[in-house]
Amino acid sequence: MFKRKTKARKIHRLNELQPMLASGRPVLVNFFQVGCAPCQVMDGIVNELAREYGDSAHVVKADVGKVPGAIETYKIRSTPTTIVIARPPLKTSKKARRTANGTKKRSAARPTQRWRASGLVQKDQLQRVLESNGAKRVEANG
Repeated sequence: MFKRKTKARKIHRLNELQPMLASGRPVLVNFFQVGCAPCQVMDGIVNELAREYGDSAHVVKADVGKVPGAIETYKIRSTPTTIVIARPPLKTSKKARRTANGTKKRSAARPTQRWRASGLVQKDQLQRVLESNGAKRVEANG
């Protein structure tokens, strides 16, 4: 009868990110604190992105007070902090682009932090970052 809205996945340990990173899709991680007003605004934006991008990107929320090691590992100085972790885009030489079989394997590149921002971030900026790292919208806004 009623369809449940997709929300961003909450993680409780940093090692929960490993299978997501191994999948090859971009991972957007929103680090937040309970009781932080800007974090509550970003929570709505992050949930909208999770709905719009579905399976083409992983959208994750992490409470810095409950996820051990998050502050140290990702050097969180303030909340909300949003990062995008993805594989770097393939770079091929001009000669390789001209030949049909001159492609590099994507599996060789390790996922790295591709983008980072602290504070409120506009939704359209997050959409551009996700799409530039390979995510595709699966549902139109509306």
